[in-house]
Amino acid sequence: MSTLAIIAIVVAVLVVLAIVVSMARRTKHQREFGQAQVEAKHDDARHHRGRAEERRTEAAVAEERAKRAEVEAKLDEEKAARREQELDREN
Repeated sequence: MSTLAIIAIVVAVLVVLAIVVSMARRTKHQREFGQAQVEAKHDDARHHRGRAEERRTEAAVAEERAKRAEVEAKLDEEKAARREQELDREN
């Protein structure tokens, strides 16, 4: 075989090898990128769950405050009624 043919075969093998290595790197990069995206989506979901829980807690606190305010309003009404009765008795 001539030297030129051997050189052409070696160059062709090196080109094919470079292409294979390039494809392997690209595949690895895409896989890592995909894993990073999946992890980011999981983080996003956890964040939204946390926010939902915070809002539920805030709603429960607001509901409790509303109940307390209602009870205080009823108590104030009762106090006002008693005062009016006392005033009516004194007159």
